[in-house]
Amino acid sequence: MSQHPAMRLPERTVNYQGKPRRVGIEIEFGGLEPGAIADTITRLFGGAIEWQSPFAIDIVGTAFGDFRLELDSDFIRKLGRESSFSGDLRQESDTLEKLSLAALGSVAEQLVPWEVVAPPIEFDHLDRLMPLVDALRRQGAKGTRHAAWFAFGLHLNPEVPSLEAGDLLNLFRAYLCLYDWIVAEEQVDISRQLTPYINHFGKKYIARVVGRGYQPDLPGLIDDYLDANPTRNRSLDLLPLFAHIDQDRVRRVVDDPRVKSRPAFHYRLPNCDIDNPQWNLHLPWARWCAVEALAADPDSLQLCCDAYGEHLARTVLPFDQSWARYVRRFVHD
Repeated sequence: MSQHPAMRLPERTVNYQGKPRRVGIEIEFGGLEPGAIADTITRLFGGAIEWQSPFAIDIVGTAFGDFRLELDSDFIRKLGRESSFSGDLRQESDTLEKLSLAALGSVAEQLVPWEVVAPPIEFDHLDRLMPLVDALRRQGAKGTRHAAWFAFGLHLNPEVPSLEAGDLLNLFRAYLCLYDWIVAEEQVDISRQLTPYINHFGKKYIARVVGRGYQPDLPGLIDDYLDANPTRNRSLDLLPLFAHIDQDRVRRVVDDPRVKSRPAFHYRLPNCDIDNPQWNLHLPWARWCAVEALAADPDSLQLCCDAYGEHLARTVLPFDQSWARYVRRFVHD
């Protein structure tokens, strides 16, 4: 079994309810059959496999709770739900419907990933998921860089430590300041940068948020975000968090059933380099923890915001890396 580095912990490990903070993980990859993926999860963590359709599987009762495995296509999943099949198409008897679904699924797997959605797990247990990444890699899982069209990602959903406007704003500011550094460290694949799913925030909105005069209350913070970002397609999606705080306020602007209310950030930026033996969850997680460390240091955060505001006010050429290099001094290793 691979030896993993120690998993970093953020500054604040207790949530707004006084309980240990948890994080949900979503891992997108290709190259494996769904039955093999589900078997790997049960072998490592226990539980039972329950096929909901040929393209969606629940793995229930594991050591961490219930996992979900699904082909990341709303259209394909809908066809699977509406079909007469509820199991592995490779094990079903041949019919025209089965053969058609199998062919469609095979084509879809070349373009969209299978996604493992792990249940929320406490921060100090996150390292126990790393053997799953190793096991899937050994079986042939393919990640972001395997093909030009594999715009696969790793999503982290860290529960927030507080629902106070000031605390959420500081975390958001820290992320905005460190974004260029994260992209450089992560080497975010060009295939992912060209898709709309991880679009970053507009320069004008960023400048407003990092400015010293920006001190909104919670409704104001939500309204400003919705006005500038009425979409899930952001590198750090705040819609699930804001829907948890004020569902009606969010739904009036973004009536999208894919927005699931939860008291967590939806951090969508990282690649899924699952076929790289040097990669595992500790790397993207450490970059998120750097965001939390900066947010927890008010003096450094203010200095960083002031410097970033000045940087944004200058004319910046495309692919300019000066801010990514400068902001490294604010990263707490």
